[in-house]
Amino acid sequence: MTRRGLLSGAAAASVSRRIAAGEPADWTLCEAAHALKRRVISSRELTEHCLARIHKYDKTLNTFITLTEESALREAAACDAMRGAGPLHGIPIALKDNIDTRGVRTTAASRVFQNRVPSEDAEIVRRLKLAGAVFLGKLNLDEFAFAGTGTTSAFGPVHNPWNLERISGGSSAGSAAAVAAGLCFGSVGSDDGGSVRIPASFCGAVGFKTSYGRVSTRGVIPSAYSLDTIGPITRSVEDAAALLQVLAGYDPNDAIVLDKPVPDYSAALARPIHHLRVGIPRDYFFEQLDPDVARLVEDAIAVLRPHVRSIRDVILPRFEFVKAGSYDVELYHYHKPFFDKSPELYHPWSRRQLESLKSVTAVGYVETLKRLRECRRDIRRVFENVDVLLLPTMREPAPLLSKTLDETHRKPPSNVSAFNRFGTPALSIPCGFSREGLPVGLQIVGRAFDEASVLTVGYRYQQATSWRESLDSKLKLTYP
Repeated sequence: MTRRGLLSGAAAASVSRRIAAGEPADWTLCEAAHALKRRVISSRELTEHCLARIHKYDKTLNTFITLTEESALREAAACDAMRGAGPLHGIPIALKDNIDTRGVRTTAASRVFQNRVPSEDAEIVRRLKLAGAVFLGKLNLDEFAFAGTGTTSAFGPVHNPWNLERISGGSSAGSAAAVAAGLCFGSVGSDDGGSVRIPASFCGAVGFKTSYGRVSTRGVIPSAYSLDTIGPITRSVEDAAALLQVLAGYDPNDAIVLDKPVPDYSAALARPIHHLRVGIPRDYFFEQLDPDVARLVEDAIAVLRPHVRSIRDVILPRFEFVKAGSYDVELYHYHKPFFDKSPELYHPWSRRQLESLKSVTAVGYVETLKRLRECRRDIRRVFENVDVLLLPTMREPAPLLSKTLDETHRKPPSNVSAFNRFGTPALSIPCGFSREGLPVGLQIVGRAFDEASVLTVGYRYQQATSWRESLDSKLKLTYP
């Protein structure tokens, strides 16, 4: 069954055949929801299936920090009794472990918070609970979401399900790896410099960094107040739209989220794209590309070219840090009391970052924030002439774990952090495989608060290609 088939009249029979064949691990979130709605499978059965895969594969992948098996089964049973109508009702998902969950430890993958148990849910957890989602547990990440590799957790590195010798990317490492490996049907991560999109690209998942201020960050351990965003990690664009519908919206008790209308994201998937103007930021963002990445992204642009109004090259604003003015000092602001008391509890990589931030000056930081505001002004001018941007998510496929751990891997410049500075939505969607069989991501960017157009373009690309089906057929978990 193709994802295209799910949206056609033959969906029910196709889903039923899949269940009979014992392949729910290949389903998207929306397919699982469709099966639940038609009562061809129960939430408890879906949850038991995920738990069985976690027990079988996660000793190797290391995606979970805390597994909430008993409460997940209770939640699933309650969902079966209620039979709700929403797309998340009864769906087993898992959360990045920097998102507060009442009564369940939230460690941020650090020994500093090893035994921390929040007394309240994050706002996004409250919304997911109201929607009927079943929580399988908390997922591994780079310590405090500092890094982008998935290797700095106090609980050990996350392994890429496509190749165990490769990194998963981070900081939402466990989130992307668990979704890609079929251990859960969706996840939620944070992104202040690529933390949703990096692992999505490396693991062959869909990762959506939302606009700054689109989703509440209240109850999420902060990384950078000026940049923090929350977004879904899923197996398809439809799934991302369904999750975002629940996550997005005003929270009067949050200092970041804005009171803006939330459109129907799932309905937006069906919108035409023939009127859209596409920009290609070749300057900087297409430099130093791995040859496979360059080829696959150009192929993706060619796929979309006949369906849009125009495609043209654009130049995006450049952001330059001020000397002694990194906005990463916002990390230090939150961690100072913990770091001053127990620096030895931090991962060596994190410790070095925090030590370096002590040299940031107030004057430099304020000047950097001024430049950040100017960047957000300047990107609005770019979007006067185009509606979306297309570019590689990462400039290379997932690098080797060993070279990342010993810090001998030379990372190319970032293609993701710019869009945190701009405050714009950015979606990473699989667009093919390298010659070594590693996933490659295409990044689709829109103007601030226009998540709908980004999802529309991503969905059209997904429908026009077979990468979603290829991911299902190529990824075979054979390790113990």
